Amino acid sequence: MGITSYRDLTVWQKSIQLVKAVYEVTEHFPKSEQCNLVSQMRRCAVSIPSNIAEGQRRSSRKDFRHFLFHAFGSGAELETQIEIAKQLPFGAGLQYEQADQLLSEVMKMLNVLITKLDE
Repeated sequence: MGITSYRDLTVWQKSIQLVKAVYEVTEHFPKSEQCNLVSQMRRCAVSIPSNIAEGQRRSSRKDFRHFLFHAFGSGAELETQIEIAKQLPFGAGLQYEQADQLLSEVMKMLNVLITKLDE
C-alpha cells in the first residue's frame, strides 16, 4: 500500500509536531516579540507541512520536489530564528530541545525525500 495522501508521510506528521513545539516555545517570548520573531518563527514552522501537503497534491514528481525545497528553505529559516532566539536575553533560558530535535528530523527526512525524487 503506497502513499495516498500527504497525511501518510512521516515527514508531514513530524512537521505538524514541530509546529506545535514552536508554538509552545514561542508562548514564552515577550509581548514585544509577537509581531516580530514569534510571527516569523510560527510562519516558517507552518510553512513546512503546508508545502509538503501542497507539493504532494501536485500532479508531478517535479512539482512535489519543488515544494519540498520550499519546505526545506522554511526549515533553514526556522533553524536560524531559533538560534537567534537562543542568543537573545529573553530566549536564553527557554526549552528548545523538542523543537530542535523535531526540526533536525524533519530536515533529514526532507533531504532524503528530495534525493529519492531525483532518482
